[in-house]
Amino acid sequence: MRAIMLSLLALLVTSSAARAEWMEASSQHFVIYADEKPEELREFSEQLERFHHAMALVLASTPAPPSPSNRVTIYVVRNDREVRKLLGGGSRDTYAFYRANAGDSFAIVPRVETRYGPLDMPMIALLHEYAHHFLISASSYAWPRWFTEGSAEFLSSAQFRKSGGVALGLPAAHRAGDLHYARDVTARELIDSDHKRRRGWHAFYGKSWLLYHYLTFNSERKGQFATYLTLLRQGKSSAEAGEAAFGDLDQLERDIEIYLRQRRMTSFELPAETLQPGPVAIRTLSAGEAAAMPLRIRLKNRPSPEELETVLAELRAVATRHTGDPSVLATLAEAEFEAGNNTAAIAAADAALAIDPRHGEAHLNKGKALFRQAADASDPAAAYAEARRPFLALNALEHDHPLPLLYFYRSFTDQGLRPTENAIQALERAASLAPFDMGVRMTLAFQQIRDKRHDDAALNLAPIAFHPHGGGGAEVAQRLLDRLNDRDARDSIDLDALLSEFRTELAAEGAAEGEEGAED
Repeated sequence: MRAIMLSLLALLVTSSAARAEWMEASSQHFVIYADEKPEELREFSEQLERFHHAMALVLASTPAPPSPSNRVTIYVVRNDREVRKLLGGGSRDTYAFYRANAGDSFAIVPRVETRYGPLDMPMIALLHEYAHHFLISASSYAWPRWFTEGSAEFLSSAQFRKSGGVALGLPAAHRAGDLHYARDVTARELIDSDHKRRRGWHAFYGKSWLLYHYLTFNSERKGQFATYLTLLRQGKSSAEAGEAAFGDLDQLERDIEIYLRQRRMTSFELPAETLQPGPVAIRTLSAGEAAAMPLRIRLKNRPSPEELETVLAELRAVATRHTGDPSVLATLAEAEFEAGNNTAAIAAADAALAIDPRHGEAHLNKGKALFRQAADASDPAAAYAEARRPFLALNALEHDHPLPLLYFYRSFTDQGLRPTENAIQALERAASLAPFDMGVRMTLAFQQIRDKRHDDAALNLAPIAFHPHGGGGAEVAQRLLDRLNDRDARDSIDLDALLSEFRTELAAEGAAEGEEGAED
């Protein structure tokens, strides 16, 4: 009996170790880290690549292939509770989250069940966010919010076929409850971008999907969608373009409600031979990388100071056990940098580079720490020249990495110097390589305003102002856009004064909303 118990215990330990074997799947557009079986991870990666190529076909738009560090990295955690914990809270409906950063765009998702047929919610959420990433990368136009969310819902309502094909534009079954039971949103409210969004507007995503689906497939309105998009590109507001393209918006509302009650809906079926995803490389992480991976994931969403202290202590312990692993040392350098320990971050990065001089993350984290040190240097010119060196090395390794270009620009502005034309061109190139990073785009818009390139600035501000996730940056961008549009062509703009004014106004509005909420 004792022998049987020992055998069972050994089997449990072996099974646990197998489940904890972290793998990496690397493909043209994605890097995935998960403790899954290699065959499951490969299938997951291939499905994502097929989804990317299916979108490119349906939208007739193919963004340039990303450089290796500009791919979307996906970290797979145990379950959706772990996702919400990493996010720092959130509703029970949060199944995944995504952050768009130049050189470090990532998504955190629970274990995804690769299947043929209806997708599970984590996969739908991931496809929704990647659809945003794709669309922003493919077009610099500022689309109305209903269009950005409706298109993401349309594309993420997908299914993968056993043959290797992909179906897009299927009924959004996960939005059925909201469409049938939530307080309704009319087509006029969706299209009129100036219409104030109501609280509890739960049907927004479902109704946006419905309108997008209807305008894509309804034969009686053939050509109207294309006309609407053309008018938007010409500078018409969403309401103006909608009324010109679709006619009576109340009639449009009646038509889409009838459309919703149809028993069958059209979708796109893309056979396997039309999709050409590249190869997927699978590797098992080293023991050190595997030990550091849960800590690396916790670093991604900027943990609280208390949690960061815990993560850092655990990473130092991992690095002590795996002194010869450059990836562990590079992750430690990132944690030391996040904790404000510049000297320790540089030391950890140097240790990684001594083992692997081509380690991109080590160069990046060393450069960021040197930049922060340079701000307080007694000889700023020499300090910033030294801080550029890791980024020059990174640029030599990966010519299309956006961050060396961004930091070259910053090496001037952080010193209070006027950036050279080469530095401004580097910033423009960084923005073109990472159009999904609203911070880089905003930095470029500010520079263009200072250079009196107001039309160029407006083009960069518009996608921020209409970004689907909004936020304070969207508010500032919208106010700047309004000021640019209202100004006299001969007027100069004091950007710093305007930004100070906007911050004051936003703070006052936030306080007023807080008081109103307290009264309610």
